[in-house]
Amino acid sequence: MQTREEKFDRFKALHERDGAFVMPNPWDAGSARLLAHCGFEALATTSAGYAFSVGKRDSFAGLTREELLENARMIVDATGLPVSADLEDGFGSAPETCAETIRLACEAGLVGGSIEDATGDSEAPIFETAEAADRVRAAAEAAAGRSFLLTARAENFLWGRPDLADTIKRLQAFSEAGADVLYAPGLPGLEAIRTVCREVDKPVNVVMGLQGATYTVSELSDAGVRRISVGGSFARAALGALRRAAEEVLRNGTFTYAADAIPDREISQLMSAEKR
Repeated sequence: MQTREEKFDRFKALHERDGAFVMPNPWDAGSARLLAHCGFEALATTSAGYAFSVGKRDSFAGLTREELLENARMIVDATGLPVSADLEDGFGSAPETCAETIRLACEAGLVGGSIEDATGDSEAPIFETAEAADRVRAAAEAAAGRSFLLTARAENFLWGRPDLADTIKRLQAFSEAGADVLYAPGLPGLEAIRTVCREVDKPVNVVMGLQGATYTVSELSDAGVRRISVGGSFARAALGALRRAAEEVLRNGTFTYAADAIPDREISQLMSAEKR
């Protein structure tokens, strides 16, 4: 098995290739092993997907830093792939708290993670730019020398602030503060994505699987995107399949859903196979 430092080198190199790579988001160790065996080159945790699996909405609705990092540790241990983590808002407004979160993430075996500028406060959902940049700077300083790729997220479009110019200014400030990757979830279209990629100087992550238009890996690569994640959408897809199976049994009294299920022997072999 590779060391954490070797995984970091692999992860960093993925961002330096031409075109975009897809980094899917498992929500537990089992889904991580399945995605690794599918052939993906890196994984990222999803706080939303994990929250769904334990009957909660998201970390703002009650998941603790300890819970999310323990889930991340199990995903790290499940495969030999580099793993980045959704670290939400850093689990506190103070820059020092964000820095501590990065240090703990490194101890959990993660080689990357994201800090967002959302506050969790519906009255003031986004940190002011200077404060948000200070938080990113503290996280970047904590990551320095620790083989950790820091992603900074500008959350305007997820919180009713569809201001592309401000989003770009935030991403530029985050880059100057030391972020390695930049991410603005919920951008309204391919032209906005292309504009963001053109106006910043670091690799850009784009999430697919949200509501609205979707684009191919090729289209996103042509727009300048380097990394594509899926957030909680794989977890929601799995829950959708579960609901369809349950509704078939309850409404029809039939069990045809089993035809699309992974055979027990196949999934057992996958879960016991050598890590990938």
